[in-house]
Amino acid sequence: MKRIGMLTSGGDCQALNAAMRGVVKTLLFSGEDIEIYGFQDGYKGLIYCNFQMLTGHDFSGILTKGGTILGTSRTPYKLIDEPTPEGLNKIEEMKRNYAKLKLDCLVILGGNGTHKTANRLSEEGLNVITLPKTIDNDLWGTDMTFGFQSAVDIATNAIDCIHTTASSHGRVFIVEVMGHKTGWLTLNAGMASGADIILLPEIPYDIKKVIEKIEERDKNGSRFTIIAVAEGAISKQDAKLSKKEYKKKLEKRKVSVSYEIADEIFARTGREVRVTVPGHMQRGGSPCPYDRVFASRLGAEAGKLILEGKFGFMVGYKNREIVQVKLEDVAGKLKNVDPDASIIKEAKLLGISFGD
Repeated sequence: MKRIGMLTSGGDCQALNAAMRGVVKTLLFSGEDIEIYGFQDGYKGLIYCNFQMLTGHDFSGILTKGGTILGTSRTPYKLIDEPTPEGLNKIEEMKRNYAKLKLDCLVILGGNGTHKTANRLSEEGLNVITLPKTIDNDLWGTDMTFGFQSAVDIATNAIDCIHTTASSHGRVFIVEVMGHKTGWLTLNAGMASGADIILLPEIPYDIKKVIEKIEERDKNGSRFTIIAVAEGAISKQDAKLSKKEYKKKLEKRKVSVSYEIADEIFARTGREVRVTVPGHMQRGGSPCPYDRVFASRLGAEAGKLILEGKFGFMVGYKNREIVQVKLEDVAGKLKNVDPDASIIKEAKLLGISFGD
């Protein structure tokens, strides 16, 4: 008998259910007797020992279902050593409940912050296996995270829909795409939808260059311009600020960066600008076929690791193959878009401006 704990932590996304299903189906198909402890609302469920016993039937029919059947919440790693409102030590409570339930393994699905805590629990002696979840695709050690492709599809569709109204009215349209620290989602959705300008956190923009591109399109007879902006995009001027100074500026900011860019364009050119923010739509709905297959593959590999008794790994994806990555190599690292990457150079060959 193997006792498996499972939890999903951080923001939700598509294919969380598909990934968990992959783990459970692999274990059941092996003939192993298992008990599944599904912790509710992420690490919070493990801290307070809030769980429900699940069977294989609970994972039937959820391949196409978005969100997470376990619920999720954020437990910031920077606060992990601070006690709960009741005065509980979070790490010690998680360890205690793991031992109390006599778990053989804890399967954790999440992004960057989730992996920091997962690695901490692994270092504390718990058997941990993780799966890479985030629409930002910014986890170190894996070329792809599940949820990303589904979010790209949604963001791309949003920009596609903007094209028709932008061309009809001859306007500049800004579509703000999720991504505070990295621009993978904006980059891919922007290229897929034919955006004219793409602004990313990794490539500070010059508003003059943005306006130059708009005016260039005007001269060439284009009636409109589409700008895909990552929510974490930053100007060259702000990029020169210290982290402390920039944080203070963000605290005072009343609108998102997209609205600031829109105001600057209008002030300098008089051009009418509209801003669209798809927001949490990008994390919702059913997973696309790619994510269903990808998450299932990751889940199957996680199940295999459990059967083999190999722990302390994230199941990742490198060079089109499923791989095992040590948690200690993943935790605390961010996979940024390289400004000199070939995809950036190719985008520029297509005439896309990055405001640099």
